[in-house]
Amino acid sequence: MGAEVEVLRSSFSEVEIVAAELDLDLRSSDEATILCDEEEPSASEFVPFVRSGCFADVGPRRLMEDQHIIIDDLAGQLGPSFTCPSPFAFYGVFDGHGGADAAEYVKKNALRIFFEDAEFPRSTEADEEFLDHVTSSIRRAFLLADDALADDCSVCSSSGTTALTALVLGRALVVANAGDCRAVLCRDGEAVELSSDHRPTDAAERCRLEAAGGTVDDAGYLNGVLSLSRALGDWDLKPPLTAEPELRHFLLRPGHDEFLILACDGVWDVMSSAHAVGIVRRGLRRHDDPSKCARELVMEALRLRTFDNLTAIVVCFTPEHHERAAATLRYCSLSAQALSQLKTWICDNAPSR
Repeated sequence: MGAEVEVLRSSFSEVEIVAAELDLDLRSSDEATILCDEEEPSASEFVPFVRSGCFADVGPRRLMEDQHIIIDDLAGQLGPSFTCPSPFAFYGVFDGHGGADAAEYVKKNALRIFFEDAEFPRSTEADEEFLDHVTSSIRRAFLLADDALADDCSVCSSSGTTALTALVLGRALVVANAGDCRAVLCRDGEAVELSSDHRPTDAAERCRLEAAGGTVDDAGYLNGVLSLSRALGDWDLKPPLTAEPELRHFLLRPGHDEFLILACDGVWDVMSSAHAVGIVRRGLRRHDDPSKCARELVMEALRLRTFDNLTAIVVCFTPEHHERAAATLRYCSLSAQALSQLKTWICDNAPSR
């Protein structure tokens, strides 16, 4: 028998259940740009609150060849003369191979290459024209970094690195990738992959490699040497190997886009994008710390017996986790049986006086 009842006044008057209600509405396109067709009423005023954390581990390997960059306040690094929408943040994961030379070089020189040599545009508004200039500039930066690795005599010609970067410019997010690191956005609790894994076994990549004179063996290696189809450096394999990045940009949606994960293949070899998003969401609900979330991702990859170096970056776009902020109160009635059990539990657990 169901009935609404009055619960013991000395304990509490009502039972409140907190529930988060999320609207799932993801629009994407086959182009390099992912944009919302319709602006929400508050979207034009939305300014993301950027906070991030990272964690790296050598894993089962003898040497660490990964490098990463994490800059939440890029304007503070570049100086007041560098005009861009706020927030202005930059993140990168560089997974080296054939030694750490190439990854270390790119990390050390990234700010110069990306924001000086590549003639990064300046504007106070992240409109479509500005974002087109930004993507062109980032493409130039990848190719300039590739050329610089060839010219620097301290970097071995057989050393190379993948490169995955993410740039936050106000509401805009720009992701560039060459290699098999991966960027994954959490939108309404779902994993949205913002980059492709560039490997010779991918059908489109294989066609491009073979058209450029390369071969892909049964084990999935380019010219029997490298399990990548795009990378910086590795000049012994160019062409058909290319440093041409895949670029995507779109506008962050308030209340929908929760966080971004950037990680090397040591994570993705043993974990799906959805699994990783679930780990970070649960972590943010528990402790709301992106650094701890990045560590939890790496620890999970180690538990799953990854065989590579590990690097993970988590970038949050709100001061607190979306579910917590979107929570609303709901009420329920108790059956007579449930009420009786509740009263018994309260009496049994009441402190003695």
